[in-house]
Amino acid sequence: MTPKSRHHGSHLDSPPEEILELRDRIAQLPERERERLQGALDRAVSTSSRRRRILNMVQETLAQLRLDMKYLLFDLEATRRERDQLREKLDGKD
Repeated sequence: MTPKSRHHGSHLDSPPEEILELRDRIAQLPERERERLQGALDRAVSTSSRRRRILNMVQETLAQLRLDMKYLLFDLEATRRERDQLREKLDGKD
């Protein structure tokens, strides 16, 4: 089962507020300093986006696992009820 995204992804694509603030401050620096820091900022944005995507996938997978567990428990209880009913029928015929 592949978990489907419950989110549209737009909030996952935008960096956190702190990184946006950092990007704005770096943009105000002189060109030489800005160029020196831009690579680190780009890596931070990339890493942050990747981590948020991974976290979202983990959360969705856990939600699917919880749902699957509920179905399994329901099936187990139904099987137990059927077994008990069959035993009662078989015990009644003896």
